Amino acid sequence: MMSFPDNFLWGGATSNAQYEGAFDLDGRGKSQLDYINYIAKDELDEHTIIPEVEYDRFVKLIENEDAFNFPLRRGSDFYHHYKEDIALFAEMGFKVFRMSISWCRLYPSGLEDHPNQAGVNFYHRVFQELHKYGIEPLVTMAHYEIPIALTKKYNGWESPKVIDLYVKFTKTLLDEYKDEVKYWITFNEINMMLMSLWNGGGMFGARAKKDIPSLKHQALHHQFVASALTVKYAHEHAPNCQIGCMINRIECYPYTCKPEDAQATLLEDQLNMYFYDVMAGGYYPKRILRYFKEHHIQIDYVDGFEEILKENTVDFLSFSYYLSNVISAEKQGDKEAGIFVKELRNPYLKYSEWGWNIDAIGLRIALNKVYDRYRLPIFVVENGLGAHDIFENGTVHDEYRIAYLREHIKAIGEAIDDRVEVMGYTPWGCIDIVSAGSVEMSKRYGFIYVDADDEGNGTYQRYKKDSFYWYQTVISSNGEKLD
Repeated sequence: MMSFPDNFLWGGATSNAQYEGAFDLDGRGKSQLDYINYIAKDELDEHTIIPEVEYDRFVKLIENEDAFNFPLRRGSDFYHHYKEDIALFAEMGFKVFRMSISWCRLYPSGLEDHPNQAGVNFYHRVFQELHKYGIEPLVTMAHYEIPIALTKKYNGWESPKVIDLYVKFTKTLLDEYKDEVKYWITFNEINMMLMSLWNGGGMFGARAKKDIPSLKHQALHHQFVASALTVKYAHEHAPNCQIGCMINRIECYPYTCKPEDAQATLLEDQLNMYFYDVMAGGYYPKRILRYFKEHHIQIDYVDGFEEILKENTVDFLSFSYYLSNVISAEKQGDKEAGIFVKELRNPYLKYSEWGWNIDAIGLRIALNKVYDRYRLPIFVVENGLGAHDIFENGTVHDEYRIAYLREHIKAIGEAIDDRVEVMGYTPWGCIDIVSAGSVEMSKRYGFIYVDADDEGNGTYQRYKKDSFYWYQTVISSNGEKLD
């Protein structure tokens, strides 16, 4: 018996960097993500999830930008299609649309004293269009993005000086849009830092003052403080808003019933959820402090951070969920704890074209586990299946996507019947956008097909897939009709 509440927020999710395009219009500056160039699959290591951009590679990219393909600069051209796209979201019945705001569209270098008014006005127009259809915006303040000028000047989030620059940006967001946006998230998948220095923090490992493990957690500490200061400002100046945090939630299973495997699995879980402890609980757990000590992780703590974290905790939790992992104390290879995708395969699960397992039951487990621990409302803000879609006769017959989403929606319904307080569900890439890791259009998630390829060729016209009509029925029936 699945019973979604009447106020359940059905919708979809995107990010500005992967969707918006128009990277050189109306005063927008460049972000570090604008320097991730397309690399063909056969040129990548098979285990590479997100390619890093190190300093030597960055120099080559900026010396001859015209010679490289930067798909994230194009996205799916939401900048020019936002009215059309929002109308399609409304046709599906969206109650909420998760999006993000480009830091460098408002503050091109991140160093300006005042925001770029053209950028400010663009998002006002987007919010007005959403409200025209009764769609509530759910806005991620920073979806990996940081102005490239701050990478060059400070090595990104390695520097505590970026805290104040970020808070200047988020205060602008709250001051400008607090009457148009009710739901906010401070950082997208804040634990991305453990996966990628570039995506997570706009940093060069080779230019850092610390070793890589210390660098990751130093940058995270700065983001934790920046997030808490943003929560403080929101609670004081935008009391009608709710502000949350987000992680990539990875459910983990022991490879065997050996106690050592169970212990290694527990550590993975602790490293995955300690972000909630900091942002929702207001403290660093002692187990994590012990982990820092055991791994010689050195952090220069911001003055007064303990009080800042303790007094400014979030209103709700959110997470992305795509897959689960199998953990072995002996067979991890070189994958450190906290990495999103492990190499061990689960023989009980099916796998996608990109090698990600499909585990809907893991989502129900994750929801129960998180809610049991924190007792805060949870928003499932990303979930979906990346696949090669075959576009023919003006549509895509994507039963594989429907099957994936059907089982995950059932899992959410089961968790709700377990008495987990779930606020809403926004499947990832509700319209085809550029993939975050492989920066390709070929890996498609959407209910709406965008006619564009990895090289930027195509009309960028929008077409409804079979999943569009299926999800429309799911929403109109409030989750009762899934077949």
